[in-house]
Amino acid sequence: MIFCFSGTGNSRYIARRFAEALKDTVVDLNAKIKAQDNSLIQTGKDVIIVVPTYAWRIPRVVSEWLTKTELASAECIWFVMDCGSEIGNAAKYNRHLAEQMKLRYMGTAQVVMPENYIAMFGVPEAEEAVKIVEKANPDIEAAIARIKVGQEFSAPRNNMYDHIMSELVNPIFYQLIVKADSFYASEICIGCEQCALKCPLNNVQLQNGKPVWGKKCTHCMACICYCPTKAIEYGKKSRGKPRYCFEKLELK
Repeated sequence: MIFCFSGTGNSRYIARRFAEALKDTVVDLNAKIKAQDNSLIQTGKDVIIVVPTYAWRIPRVVSEWLTKTELASAECIWFVMDCGSEIGNAAKYNRHLAEQMKLRYMGTAQVVMPENYIAMFGVPEAEEAVKIVEKANPDIEAAIARIKVGQEFSAPRNNMYDHIMSELVNPIFYQLIVKADSFYASEICIGCEQCALKCPLNNVQLQNGKPVWGKKCTHCMACICYCPTKAIEYGKKSRGKPRYCFEKLELK
C-alpha cells in the first residue's frame, strides 16, 4: 500500500506512478490528517511512503500520523522523498521511524522535483518545471524497479552537511520559520474557500468571506499555490513569484 502526503502535487504524481506500476492503492494522507483519522488500516506486507522533504526530513505531520496509526499486516517500509535539491540525512530519521513502527526499513530514495517552497525559494516557471519532472522520471522508475523485486534502496548521500541540515537546522527551522503569520489574502480574493479545503491541518478558516490563518501550519504551500486568483501572499517573499502546482503542468 502507498501512503502519500502532498502540498502542491509533486508527491501525488510520484505516488500515482508507483500505484500504476505496482497495481497498488494510494492512501491520501492529506485527507487522513485533515480528518484526524488514525483508524487501523489493512495494508498488506509492503508499505511505501511518498512525501515531500520539509527542512531535510519528512514532514512532521506525516511521522506523527504514522506513529499513531496501526498498519495491519505491514512488514516492510520504503520511503520516497521528493525535494527541490536534497533530502539531507533524512534516511537516519526514517530508519528510526521504521524501528518505532516495528517494520523492516527498506531505505530512502530521493527524487528531485520542481521547487514549490514559495515562502523562501524561487519557483520555476511551467516550462522549466516540466524539464525537471522529465529528468526525475528515470529515478522514479528505478525506485519502482527495486520495490518490484523487494530490494532495498541504495543508501543516499550522507556527509557532514547532510547531518547538519537534518539534525541541527531542521528543529530550528520548525521553531522559527514554519508559521502561518505571514500569510494574507489581498483584495482580489473571491472567497472561493479553496485555501481552507486544501489545508491538511484545518488551519485556514473563512471569516466574512476572507481566509484567516491559525497557529497550526506545516508550510505545505497548498493554500497559496492553489489559489485561483493568486490572492494569497506570504509577506513580501511571494510577491511576483509564479505559483506552482503539479496539475497545471503540461507533460508529454
